Amino acid sequence: MPELPEVETVRRGLAPAMEGRVIERAEVNRPDLRWPLPAGLADRLTGARVGLLRRRSKYILADLDTGESLLIHLGMSGRMLVSGVMLGDFHLDHPAPQKHDHVVLHMEGGARVTFNDARRFGAMDLVRTDREAAHWLLAGLGPEPFGNDFHESYLVMALKSRKSPIKTALLDQRLIAGLGNIYVCEVLHRAGIDPRRAANRIASARLAGLVPIIRDVLAEAIEAGGSSLRDHRQADGELGYFQHAFRVYDREDAPCTACATPIRRIVQGGRSSYFCPSCQR
Repeated sequence: MPELPEVETVRRGLAPAMEGRVIERAEVNRPDLRWPLPAGLADRLTGARVGLLRRRSKYILADLDTGESLLIHLGMSGRMLVSGVMLGDFHLDHPAPQKHDHVVLHMEGGARVTFNDARRFGAMDLVRTDREAAHWLLAGLGPEPFGNDFHESYLVMALKSRKSPIKTALLDQRLIAGLGNIYVCEVLHRAGIDPRRAANRIASARLAGLVPIIRDVLAEAIEAGGSSLRDHRQADGELGYFQHAFRVYDREDAPCTACATPIRRIVQGGRSSYFCPSCQR
């Protein structure tokens, strides 16, 4: 599933085609994705002007001048693709309609934004902008990793009573919004922390040191356009490239980039954890 860097990459790719522009026509080609789409979605979107395009955790929010925001979740295989715009010296022509083009937004200026989702694990909803914090998908989310509310003292306090493995704790969206399996593995390797260690058994100084590492890993991944392992594409259809910089994730038995020890893979909470048994203690 796309994590914070992939979603932020898509948001940045959509912004030039959507922000400040009217949705001249919205096509909704099925009644549901992972959950039923809101009633009258096409009519409620058609004619609305998009203001700011934002990200909250792994969700994209498009503020509309109707007082509602379009909430978008990419799910496992969802893609938001832009066509009919210039990318550098090249024009991205409109592709032929595809079987899994479920929602299509025809934007003022000629751009087209298509939500394509083969497995339909993604979602779209309309929520009142002034009440979005109470939306069931957003309520209870922790602070954003790049936000002012995420800092060393916060993380130490949040983890000091947690008996669960540090890997599991960092995946809790109530603790930090947007972190997923890939980037937690990479963060813990850089921090030299074994993913199996109980969070409350790790020294406060080491926990505090996770904050800048989390930000660095996420920033580098965003700069690389995210990680393309299966379905992720940027809004222009291009792949992300951070997977080429993985130090441990998806590298079982490959040599550690720091010490050449073979990378191990274990399962924690139903998810694969990759780590170096020599570097991570």
